[in-house]
Amino acid sequence: MAADRSRLPDVGVDPAFTFPTIVRHVMPNGLAVRTVEHHSVPIVTYVLQIEGGSGADGRGQEGLAAMVADMADEGTGSMSAIDISDALSRIGADYDVDVGADATVFTLTTLTRFAERGAALLSDMTVRPSLHQEDFDRIRQLRLDRLKQLKDSAPATAERAFLRLIYGTHPYGHLAIGADPALRRLSLDDVRLFHSQCVQPTRATLVIVGALSHQQLLDAAKRFVEWPQAGLSVDGVVPASKVAPPAQPGARLALVPREGAAQSELRVGHLSTLRTTPDYPSLLVMNAVLGGQFASRINLKLREEKAFTYGARTGFDWRRGLSPFVLQASVHTAATAESIADSFAEIEGIRATRPPTSDELALAKASLTRGYPRNFETTQQVARSVAQLALYDLPDSYFADFVPKINAVSAADVTRAAATHLDTSKLATLIVGDQSAIADSLPALGLGEPHVLPLEL
Repeated sequence: MAADRSRLPDVGVDPAFTFPTIVRHVMPNGLAVRTVEHHSVPIVTYVLQIEGGSGADGRGQEGLAAMVADMADEGTGSMSAIDISDALSRIGADYDVDVGADATVFTLTTLTRFAERGAALLSDMTVRPSLHQEDFDRIRQLRLDRLKQLKDSAPATAERAFLRLIYGTHPYGHLAIGADPALRRLSLDDVRLFHSQCVQPTRATLVIVGALSHQQLLDAAKRFVEWPQAGLSVDGVVPASKVAPPAQPGARLALVPREGAAQSELRVGHLSTLRTTPDYPSLLVMNAVLGGQFASRINLKLREEKAFTYGARTGFDWRRGLSPFVLQASVHTAATAESIADSFAEIEGIRATRPPTSDELALAKASLTRGYPRNFETTQQVARSVAQLALYDLPDSYFADFVPKINAVSAADVTRAAATHLDTSKLATLIVGDQSAIADSLPALGLGEPHVLPLEL
């Protein structure tokens, strides 16, 4: 039958998505293990997730968790950093480490025939790092140099300043890279103590995904059985999610001066809700309508209608504790105040006066569901997704249930979720821009006098 190319084909119902079976194990030392079979290519991925990311940095030790993570591949036993690099290359391994707010995640991917060697190498690097003084000094200096570079980046400055604005001195109130004064105060003893307290099997989840059976995947990771249980109390490590955040931001309007800047870097938001909220599907759809995709209200307003910006986005920066809703945009300096006012209006509109239309709702759902299976094509994607289940204590059925839950969201659900979790009276606004050029336009926003923040945070 010839295809009718005069019109687009009808969109059918979303096919059922089945996530591969997750099998849970517990090693004798208390390490939680989750295995998933993935037979498309002869690859295996290990994801070792340790509770305690940047949120576990002590007061005045911002950047400590990231320092510990960066030192993992600097040597172990008799192996130097060059030896480790060579060992990874010999098995064609891809190694990566990411320090989030609540966890540090080590990832290693290699061919299945090197599964045991890859697991042994990852175990030695993370559990038994050398932690030499010369490596510590070099990595710390690299981070200090990177902080100097970030001063010239308006987006990076905005990220750091906005976290401090909404979280204050809470453990979530800084980026993983830390701060200059804190890094200079750190010592190798601090790194060793943090490692001994946090890198423990009872605080970790190991996810193994690859083209082997569940038992073979578990057997390949036998080196992790040798990981000793904590030899000292870890009670002193308080999860950031258990620390109460501030009730209000440090100021409704804050400004980091950047004289002569042609654009203002904006951050607008407030602490909103938990990742485990039952309103999560409704909030995803709401955000897609408001600012989570190109054809969203805020982006169409600020970019397409008014040409103030190349793009504006909104989203939730999810954490185990109370997480923020954030709008971010870089707008023309002369349009700073108007962009903020328009953003407030769009947020208020979706809460009450302008519920999503049927077309907006359909487009928002499609953006979340149509390409959903693409998130699970590789072993790394699957492994990191399963690690997210462990991080947020979500059920194994979460991924299979995702599309049906999104499709079940109604316009009323979107409005109710927005009204519940967004509040324009609590929004904090940060501007990184030319103070002299925008000062006269800010009072009309009704946010009070801007609180001027130093560039060095």
